[in-house]
Amino acid sequence: MDIPTLTTARLTLRPFTLQDGDALYQILQEEGVLRYFPRPDPPSRDRVDHFVAGQLLRWERDGWGLWAVDLRATGKLAGWAGLQNLPETQEVEVGYLLGAAHWGQGLATEAALASLQFAFETLKLPRIVAIVHRENAASQRVTQKLGMHCDGEAVYWGMPAYHYVIESESCDTAAAGHVLPHSSR
Repeated sequence: MDIPTLTTARLTLRPFTLQDGDALYQILQEEGVLRYFPRPDPPSRDRVDHFVAGQLLRWERDGWGLWAVDLRATGKLAGWAGLQNLPETQEVEVGYLLGAAHWGQGLATEAALASLQFAFETLKLPRIVAIVHRENAASQRVTQKLGMHCDGEAVYWGMPAYHYVIESESCDTAAAGHVLPHSSR
């Protein structure tokens, strides 16, 4: 499958490569980056390589997955963002993770918005969800900036979480002004 590359004002969302393992490993070792994830302990280097390879397989299998997120100004890996299946509920989730140096700058919102645009405009998916740990106020703000609304709580992967949702007809990604004219391939 030809994985698209998306460009926003400050970010490039591109296919992962096996060469991303070192940089992603370093991001995942940073204090607090995985705090609100089901497995908050930093992964081994082998597990990071498995994650990267798995994303390429997900794109092939599902037609979507997570992108590596680079800063356009430097070309350096900042984290990841994109879409993933929730096997427990058969929903598609928008997700994101950035290194601590990139928090509080609106970059997660920018990357997630590009992911939503791809989901709704390219894939024509009717609905996207976000699963957010109940104590993760920053990610809750991101989902709200995306226009998502919380429709309940549940336990996902053994952690208490809020379930956010947005329907394609209620999402105006172009009006938000973050994504440059459509994705490039």
